Amino acid sequence: MATTEAAARAAQPILQLRAIEKVFDQFAAVDRITLDIREGEFFTIVGPSGSGKTTMVRMLVGMDKPTSGDILLRGQRINDVPANKRPTCMVFQSLALFPHRTVGQNIEFPLKIRGVDPAARKQRALELLAQLRLPDHYYGKAVTQCSGGERQRVALARALAFDPEILFFDEPLSALDYKLRKVLEKELKDIHRQTGKTFVYITHSLEEAMVMSDRIGVMNRGRFVQVGTPNEIYGSPTTRFVSEFMGEVNILDVTVGPDGTATDDVTGARYLVPASAGAGPCSLVIRPESLRFVAKPSQAHNVVTGTVYNEYLLGSRVQYQIRVGEKQVLLLENLRDQRYEGDLDSQVSVGWDTGDSMIFPKGALQ
Repeated sequence: MATTEAAARAAQPILQLRAIEKVFDQFAAVDRITLDIREGEFFTIVGPSGSGKTTMVRMLVGMDKPTSGDILLRGQRINDVPANKRPTCMVFQSLALFPHRTVGQNIEFPLKIRGVDPAARKQRALELLAQLRLPDHYYGKAVTQCSGGERQRVALARALAFDPEILFFDEPLSALDYKLRKVLEKELKDIHRQTGKTFVYITHSLEEAMVMSDRIGVMNRGRFVQVGTPNEIYGSPTTRFVSEFMGEVNILDVTVGPDGTATDDVTGARYLVPASAGAGPCSLVIRPESLRFVAKPSQAHNVVTGTVYNEYLLGSRVQYQIRVGEKQVLLLENLRDQRYEGDLDSQVSVGWDTGDSMIFPKGALQ
């Protein structure tokens, strides 16, 4: 019974947005967004600069009020509840640690404000240090003597000391080097699972969103253009904008005829396209990993011929630039153990199956 009750609770939205809007001088930075964030999920908001994601999180955490619409926490309207009165906490990009205090004093700060006695504060700080994989002796270490990654962990420990119902993160890893960022992405996901807290994470990084999230909301021009699991967002984007934002893609300008086949506007080649395509000008989208080298036309639904212009090593993967005629360039990506053995400037045939492509009407950018 307890398991059933816990599952039912987790399925309920902890945070609900109802037609939220934030207007600055007649410009809608956030434009009538409605969304449910579930109890205990890791929800990531991604989007380009100016898409409205930071304005959104400032309203959710209580730093700004919406111009219109409602924000509900467990069904209660919290539009007018100030940030320090909400059971939420924010981890900023700047971290906002106290430089004149030790690691332990930084972590204990929210507990001190609540009047928790010193012994209990220290015990909780040591528990959080262990959870964040920092040694006990860091308790007395000056925060200014910590590395960038260690300061990230201290900031997260301080946030967890609040025991918030929701943790908000505003691009906390963006200033770190690549290797450390990858380590902390996995640690954040582990901590999310350990704590069972609801995480709402803001980033412009596709990789961060894909690695950590249960669901992703892609923002553009103040609205969510798609919300779904990482697999749904990457594998089944609903617009050309989402397909481009969530990774490298090949985009072919085509015209779909009444018979459902498409003509390449550049090369004149004919393609089989997904049945969802309507007649008229469209964008045919194929991810690099969906293209493959073929020895004969029967090995793929669609085949084009070009030359291998360049090769890019990407760790476990290899990407090839295929030039088709003078005006068209395709990217093809293979695993390293499937590396193309031919020479640069060799003529090759590459192909893809209809189901591995996506098609959107021209102008479907939002």
